[in-house]
Amino acid sequence: MPKLKTRKAAAKRFRPTGSGKKIFRRKAFKNHMLYHKSSEQTRRRLSNIALVHEADEKNVRLMLPYI
Repeated sequence: MPKLKTRKAAAKRFRPTGSGKKIFRRKAFKNHMLYHKSSEQTRRRLSNIALVHEADEKNVRLMLPYI
């Protein structure tokens, strides 16, 4: 069997938790036009790291075969 390739775009966006059972992701909407958004939204809600939803986790693991 040949080695599986990692999707590099996904490797930059996702990383596993310490146990490796779940996957972290960044929250969206914190890249630009931040002056329109309240500090509560940008600093508090969007700064937290989220977990990938269990429905999407299978697709993420296919893109990252070695995590």
